[in-house]
Amino acid sequence: MEKIPMTPGGLKSLEDEFRQLKTVERPAVIRAIAEAREHGDLSENAEYNAARERQSFIEGRITELEDIISRAQVIDSSQMTGDTVRFGAIVTLADEDTDDESVYQIVGVHEADIRAGRMSVRSPLARALIGKKVGDSVEVSAPGGSKSYEVVSVRFS
Repeated sequence: MEKIPMTPGGLKSLEDEFRQLKTVERPAVIRAIAEAREHGDLSENAEYNAARERQSFIEGRITELEDIISRAQVIDSSQMTGDTVRFGAIVTLADEDTDDESVYQIVGVHEADIRAGRMSVRSPLARALIGKKVGDSVEVSAPGGSKSYEVVSVRFS
């Protein structure tokens, strides 16, 4: 079984979602189904169909989260040091064409959110950055063409 690398914060978020689904969402949808059944003919009952669809989604997500959490390999980057890009690193990059700087943390697939500055370890840019040091350049193929970045800083927290 393949382990899934994850930060402590990413694991906590998934565990919180799992707990919410099991203790709040699941009981609520069961109540909604019971209430909809009381309205009679189930074949034309939109409330019943919507509740059943929601129940299916919740059960599927619970199963998915159980699998992910059981295979999680937590990597605590706060204990790491150095100037080499690794999982958990917070990397400052400078676009070599525009000198614009961006900051990303390299995280697990299930906790990635590029708008929040968390880049998946499986993304093309992260794969190109792994093993690089401050001052190194990386070139990555992007939909708009090839982009070059310089590693400005690497830190761990």
